[in-house]
Amino acid sequence: MTTERSVSSEHSLFAAFFDIFRVFLKLGLTSFGGPIAHLGYFQNEFVVRRKWLDEQSFADLVALCQFLPGPASSQVGFALGILRGGLLGGCAAWLGFTLPSVLVLIVFAYFSGSIEGTIGTGILHGLKIVAVAVVAQAVWGMAKNLCPDRQRATIALGALLIVIAVSGSIGQIAAIVLGVFAGLVFCRSEHSVIVGRLSFPLSQRTGILACSVFFILLAGLPVFAAFFHNHVLDVISAFYRSGALVFGGGHVVLPLLQVEVVQTGWVDNNTFLTGYGAAQAVPGPLFTFAAYLGVVMKAPPNGLVGAMICLVVLFLPGLLLLVGMLPFWDNFRRLETAQAVMRGVNAAVVGLLGAALYTPLWTSTIIRASDFGLALAGFVFLTVWKVPPWLIVIVSAGGGALLAMV
Repeated sequence: MTTERSVSSEHSLFAAFFDIFRVFLKLGLTSFGGPIAHLGYFQNEFVVRRKWLDEQSFADLVALCQFLPGPASSQVGFALGILRGGLLGGCAAWLGFTLPSVLVLIVFAYFSGSIEGTIGTGILHGLKIVAVAVVAQAVWGMAKNLCPDRQRATIALGALLIVIAVSGSIGQIAAIVLGVFAGLVFCRSEHSVIVGRLSFPLSQRTGILACSVFFILLAGLPVFAAFFHNHVLDVISAFYRSGALVFGGGHVVLPLLQVEVVQTGWVDNNTFLTGYGAAQAVPGPLFTFAAYLGVVMKAPPNGLVGAMICLVVLFLPGLLLLVGMLPFWDNFRRLETAQAVMRGVNAAVVGLLGAALYTPLWTSTIIRASDFGLALAGFVFLTVWKVPPWLIVIVSAGGGALLAMV
C-alpha cells in the first residue's frame, strides 16, 4: 500500500511538472514584446483563462516582483509555478518560459561569427542600432513612470553622473546606494495604500534559507574568485553580481553585464551589442542574453557549458530573493520605509540606464548620420506606433544591410 501511494505521488508530481512546463513553454514561444507585454500574456492566461488566481492576487504578485531586483516577468512566472506546484512547479515554469529564447540565441551565437561581407556586416550593425532604439525606449518609459517629480528626477541625474564619473561595478553600486539613501530622505511624502493578501505554500524557514544563500553568494563569490584565481569563479561571480543588482527591468542588465564582460576583455564590444540586438527579436525574457554571452566568451567556460553557467547564475539571485520574500512580503510591502527606498532605487536605475544609453551604446554604434536616422526611426516606431520589438529588429537589420551597400 505504501509503495502504491509513493508511485502515485511521484506520478502526480511528474504530471504537475509537465503540465506547468507545457503551459509556460507555449508562452515562451509566443511572448514577444518585453516584460510588460509578458505580464499581459500572464494575466490573460492565468487570471482570465485558467483562473489559477484572481486579479487582486496577480496584482500583488506583480508588485512583489517589481520591488525585487531581477527579471520581473520571469519572477512572476516562477511564482505562478510555485503557486501551482511548489518549488518544483516554479522550476518547470522557469524552464518552459526560458528555453525557446535560450535555444535561438545559442544558435545565433554559433553562427553570427561566420557572417561576412558587406551585407552581413550591415545586418550586424543594424542589430546594434536596434539596441540603441530599444534602450532609449526603456529610458523614456521608465523616466516617465519612475521619475514623475523633481526629487526623483534629481536622484536619476545624480546616479547618472556617478556612473559616468566612476566606471565599473563600483560606480553602479554607488548609484544604487545613492538611490537607497535619497529615497529614505526625499521620497517619503507619498504612501501607497496596500490592499489584499498574497499567500504561497512556502514556510518562513524556507524564506530565511533562500535569503541567506542569496547574501552568502553575493558576498562570498568575489572572495572565493580572488582567493583561488579561478576564471570560472570569476565568471560566476560577475554574472551573479549582475543579476543581483538589476532593479527596474531586464534592460538594466545591459550596463551591468557590459562592465563585467566587455571591460574585462571576455567579450568584445561589437559582439556584445550584436547579441543584445538579436535578443530583442526573440520571445521570452531578455535575461536569456546570458546564454549568448556564455557561448561567445573568449576563454572557457564558453560554448554550451558557458551558456548554461551564465544563464543559470544570472537568473539565480532574483529567484532566490523571490523565494525568500514570498513568505514575508504581505507585511513588508506595507512599510512606508520600504516604499520610500524603492522609489529612490528605481529613480537611480533610470540614471544608470541613461548612462548606458550614451556609453557603450551610442558612442560605439551611432557613427554616421544614417545610423542616427535609423535609430531614431526605431525609437519612434517603438514609442509612438507601438510596433513590436521583433519587427523593429527585422527592419533595422534590413536597413543596416541597405546602408552598408550605399
